[in-house]
Amino acid sequence: MTVVEFSDVSKNFQGLRPLRIAQLRVDAGEHVAIIGFDGPMAEVFVNLVTGAAVPDRGEVKVFGRPTTAIENSADWLATVDRFGIVSERAVLLDGLSTIQNLAMPFTLEIEPPPEDVKTQAIELAREVGLAEHAWTRPVAELAAADRVRVRLGRALALAPGVLLLEHASAGLTPEAAASLGSDVCALAERRGAAVIATTADPRFAAVVAARVLLLEPATGRLNERRRSWWRG
Repeated sequence: MTVVEFSDVSKNFQGLRPLRIAQLRVDAGEHVAIIGFDGPMAEVFVNLVTGAAVPDRGEVKVFGRPTTAIENSADWLATVDRFGIVSERAVLLDGLSTIQNLAMPFTLEIEPPPEDVKTQAIELAREVGLAEHAWTRPVAELAAADRVRVRLGRALALAPGVLLLEHASAGLTPEAAASLGSDVCALAERRGAAVIATTADPRFAAVVAARVLLLEPATGRLNERRRSWWRG
């Protein structure tokens, strides 16, 4: 089953040139990394995938359905719930603890969360590799690598079919980025989720994805590169 498909897509966004993607197909459970998007382009790409924006030209299909067929806000929310998004744009409540932030996808009662929700949040914290000493700390006090993992936990909370990573390794040390990429890959495989990662870090791309694509911005072509080439 194809979960995301772009065909002859172009989207203006006040950049130097439109975002162009000539052809992209991602199947269920597949892990793909795309190199060549800057921050604004990556945001536009994620918005196109989730149906928050529609292309000026071409077609985007998610789970076999054109995003232009999304009928209303309820339909759109149901579509978005099938994606887990790891992005700096995903708001964390810095004054609240890790567990409270991880409880938010399940309930608005977070001071404190109900015991069953707390248990779910703890399971997520363990799954994404957050050490126990970080669970009760305010998110503002966490290191950058742990904050990304809180976002990863939030993205996984509703069991998405696709994980979308929007420059998730930006600002991390090479060691932290490699660890994150390896863990994302393992988590997605265990859950049967596809991964689409936009990144400027070729080594992260080689760890997180089985297929690494390099964007030609002028044409929108996505050229495949062997992971061994990026590790060289």
